[in-house]
Amino acid sequence: MLKADRPSPQTRGRVSRSPRLGLFREADFRRFFGATLAGQLADRFVFLALPLVAIVWLDADEFEVGVLTAMTTAGSLLIGLPAGAWVDRWRKRPIMVSTDVVRAVLLLLVPLAWWADALTMWLLFAVALAHGLMTVLFEVGYTSYVPALVGREHLVEGNAKIAAARSAVSISGPGVAGPLVAWLGAPLTLVASSVGMLLSALGVLRIRKPEPQPQSAATRHLAREVTEGLRFVLGHRLLRPILFTDGIFSLSLVTYQTMLLVFLSRHLGLSSLGIGLVLSVMASGGFTGALLARRMITRIGPGPAVWSATLCTAPAAALLPIARPGWPLWLAVAGLALVSAGGVVRLIAQVGIQQATTPDRLLGRMSATVRFVQWGSMPIAGLLGGLLGGLLGAPTVLFIGAAGMTAAFLPALLSPLRTTRELPATATA
Repeated sequence: MLKADRPSPQTRGRVSRSPRLGLFREADFRRFFGATLAGQLADRFVFLALPLVAIVWLDADEFEVGVLTAMTTAGSLLIGLPAGAWVDRWRKRPIMVSTDVVRAVLLLLVPLAWWADALTMWLLFAVALAHGLMTVLFEVGYTSYVPALVGREHLVEGNAKIAAARSAVSISGPGVAGPLVAWLGAPLTLVASSVGMLLSALGVLRIRKPEPQPQSAATRHLAREVTEGLRFVLGHRLLRPILFTDGIFSLSLVTYQTMLLVFLSRHLGLSSLGIGLVLSVMASGGFTGALLARRMITRIGPGPAVWSATLCTAPAAALLPIARPGWPLWLAVAGLALVSAGGVVRLIAQVGIQQATTPDRLLGRMSATVRFVQWGSMPIAGLLGGLLGGLLGAPTVLFIGAAGMTAAFLPALLSPLRTTRELPATATA
């Protein structure tokens, strides 16, 4: 039980909540929520500062920016599947704490190298790759820990609140990071990212709820465990189409994002401050989506929310490549905010389905399998976006990415998700 008040024997095992505050009444959830805010703010700084170190300080070309994006997300491709089996063997909180600390140390290498006049693209590639590997372990542990923290009966509420936190930081993060980059420079901004990772680790460390000991790993076999996780996800009539929708959307989104900062910086001539403002407005849609998601999912059901949110919002991403400075740019940014809103609604709906249908002992492997497909395509998309950007130009790549994001609704629509209006019961395993 989350630590808020000492439960009576009659209420032990249930989450005590006030109608208005919900899970925020629970001290452990507040700690987890605060850690999420700190970690997401650090991630937002990295998202803006690391590419700008390459673009502005090292004068990287489009292909090098694509390679940097690929290095950032290559961890899912390299260790995505075994990460789930590893996480299922260990308690989740120590994984999150240790990976946060390692990521904080890695990020400090960039400003130290800049200060020593030893900053190179190869160092950025190495830091991005190592940081991405730690992020895989962190995120798999994070997603697997939520059901144990809030209880399966509160998954939609818990995921919605967490998504709201992430979206709120996505709004404020670039708005803070942009001026910070302009004032300190991108390399020193990564010091703030490192501090955020450490605060995230501290918040998770302070959670008091005991975590159950996972099943003994003595008789486990890594390849067999990975295969079991793959078989479960690919054989499930709801998880399989979610996986395909995620894969298509992620491939297209990262292709789009690879050229996003290049387009804003070089084609529209925006400063770091202007780029931060654009990203903040774009992210405001995600916050709106997080606030509306619970009501929308309750009204139309989690399955329809997965495909309809994508179909109704993703086409707006095509407004940006035709934008010019002035009101057309801000109309396009509003379109990106709409895309963000739809993306958050889709993620909350599908994560609830994934967590509700998966037995506890397979949560890590389910999360890792999903992340392998969702994020494993990102290095390919980063390279593809950089290559196409060099050949066709950033605006054309943005059009291609927008078309792919829109098409991602099809696997979900052409599946039982179309009529799934309630969270399914947990499968036995």
